[in-house]
Amino acid sequence: MPEKPGYLYFPGCSLRATGVAYEESLLELFRMLDIPLHELNDWNCCGATSYMSVDEGSAFVLSARNLSIAGGMEAPDLMAPCSACYLALRKTQDYVSHYPETARIVEEGLKAAGLKPLNGVRVRHPLEILYNDIGLAKIKALTVRKWQGGKIACYYGCQAVRPYDEVDRPHDPMRMDQLMNAVGVETVDYSLKTKCCGGTLTGTIHDVGVRLNYILLKEAVRKGAQAIVTICPLCQFNLDAYQAEVAKESGEVFDVPILYFTQVLGWALGGNLKSLGLKRSIGGRGLVRKWFTENREVLANA
Repeated sequence: MPEKPGYLYFPGCSLRATGVAYEESLLELFRMLDIPLHELNDWNCCGATSYMSVDEGSAFVLSARNLSIAGGMEAPDLMAPCSACYLALRKTQDYVSHYPETARIVEEGLKAAGLKPLNGVRVRHPLEILYNDIGLAKIKALTVRKWQGGKIACYYGCQAVRPYDEVDRPHDPMRMDQLMNAVGVETVDYSLKTKCCGGTLTGTIHDVGVRLNYILLKEAVRKGAQAIVTICPLCQFNLDAYQAEVAKESGEVFDVPILYFTQVLGWALGGNLKSLGLKRSIGGRGLVRKWFTENREVLANA
């Protein structure tokens, strides 16, 4: 580990694929905050989604491998931006602590791979880090651009705040709203902020997944939001990629930008348009271009 303090960073699969804009904006934001992120050595899939459904024990071992490697890097905090990754890593720690059979399976799996047992690595989400470690006051003081995009709805999804409450409180979480407000972005009272987007239902029971996304989009627009900001790559993908299909099924057209909270924060602090992944949006592409190119320096750097 480099001497300069920072955080271990676990990208997970999504941030290297459909959620690449999340990683781009996260890295740019932490660079501007002068906080080093040290990518976890030889990381692997966290074992979320289908793994947990098919073989929970193997899923725990997959997740535990990452935690064991993190422990060997002698860093107390491992940052997991993806909600599914965060939940899988925390669940693994929890189950190993409370269920002897799970602990045995994990211990045997790690031993077979030549890895050490789990230790006290603390799994954290960037939302909680920005709110608690950096703080609203510092982020507000570093803001250099004025938001031109109207009100937004902060959408947390169902995984990051339940069943664990370290990221934010399970009912009516407000940390993302407060961070947005700190950089001058007005948020709406979005009552569906922790309602499930359907997750992988868009790939299994497709019509149900599309319907759930319709409900989220419609309520955000009804509350006067011009965009939705999220902390979850799967939520972002569903709400962004299926807007045309939602319109076809419902007869209601939604052209709503679905952004990562790190993109908005990074832009407000002066980040580069391309580095923040702001050209990757599907929904509301024209609005994104308009909002984020108001300042000449953004146009010059894009």
